[in-house]
Amino acid sequence: MGKKRERRSAPGSGNRDNRAESSTRRDNQGESASGRKLVPFLVLFFIASSTISVIVYRFKYPPKHSRDSDAYQQDIGNSDLSYRDVLTENSKVSENTSRRHYDYPVLGYITPWNSKGYELAKRFNSKFTHLSPVWYELKSQQTSLVLEGRHNADTGWISELKNAGDALLLPRVVLEASPVELLTKKKQRNKAINLIVTECKEMGYDGIVLESWSIWRAYGILHEPSMRNLALQFIKQLGEALHSVSGRKIEQQLQLIYVIGPPSSKKLQEHDFGPKDLEILSEVVDGFSLMTYDFSSPHNPGPNAPLKWIQFILSLLLSTPDHRAKSLANKILLGINFYGNDFSLSRAAGSEGGPILGRDYLSLLEKQRPVLQWDENSGEHFFFYVDDDGHKRVVFYPSLKSISLRLEEARLWGCGISIWEIGQGLDYFFDLL
Repeated sequence: MGKKRERRSAPGSGNRDNRAESSTRRDNQGESASGRKLVPFLVLFFIASSTISVIVYRFKYPPKHSRDSDAYQQDIGNSDLSYRDVLTENSKVSENTSRRHYDYPVLGYITPWNSKGYELAKRFNSKFTHLSPVWYELKSQQTSLVLEGRHNADTGWISELKNAGDALLLPRVVLEASPVELLTKKKQRNKAINLIVTECKEMGYDGIVLESWSIWRAYGILHEPSMRNLALQFIKQLGEALHSVSGRKIEQQLQLIYVIGPPSSKKLQEHDFGPKDLEILSEVVDGFSLMTYDFSSPHNPGPNAPLKWIQFILSLLLSTPDHRAKSLANKILLGINFYGNDFSLSRAAGSEGGPILGRDYLSLLEKQRPVLQWDENSGEHFFFYVDDDGHKRVVFYPSLKSISLRLEEARLWGCGISIWEIGQGLDYFFDLL
């Protein structure tokens, strides 16, 4: 969720936008023997603590029942999946693309460099409650601020999207401006908020998705209580400003969804977004897009988002008094990756690898004809292969079963979901939504 990244942050933050284009976003780490093997990734602490929390939570808050979907009828509960199954079935989707199977909010991200996402957003519009094209950056310009990105906005596509269904359009805005200047100067804060609200009004948006926490963390300001408080106050001020403006639909205000990353360790650190922050912002933020993916890296190859890890993160964030846990859970948009990862396991190749898109995954299946395996610990499918240079590699990529397990997990907690990103998956994934 360091280097200066092109897509969403200042030095030190994770580079999510490039996760389908480049593997250079990973931190440089020393290679270790354990990091070069597929070893068990879930420590006993995660399993024990998350299991207890999940049992207690589910006893208190029974989940809603879901409707059957077409994809579920394809026996997705069966972990025995072959490459032929994927190649044969991935393009087959229900003719009824307007029917929703997931009752909580569904946010889908769209990236400018992946045109497939734009088409899928229109085709499956009714599957989503919110759609977020990653268009904007708020940057420092000498002593002022500038909101860049309108050139990415395709007004024709926006019009077609609104005609295709009722999904709200909330473009993502990344706060790349110097946080010290932005947060400590009232004039700068007011300027930033005015730029964002004005853009929503002029372009007919339904609000924004804001990403800033990872940037502020990279600058090291979240360790200071006074700066952390100013950061929270800025988000609250922005939320209040957006809520004061009527949206394009009757009795609807402009919305604010805030991006948050998972804790960096089993114990919350000063810079982590935690349960207290969640409570403080819950009244002014309409949803929290939680980046529960990128668990592994080229230095430590493995699953994208182990299920026990996801449970642990939710139990940690929702460790609030019982009467608040349910209402806060309803504002969480659990991150689900529609991309996979292709990692090298060869010492000769070094720590190499990175994201893989659906189209590349299908091409790899056709070429390698691998044996797909099910990792019970992580709840993900994977396979091994040897590349043209003779290096052994491993690929973890979502399947109907892995996605359905995460949807069910989110449903049990009462969470919505956020998908990064819709153009990177396979068509039949949308039958689950």
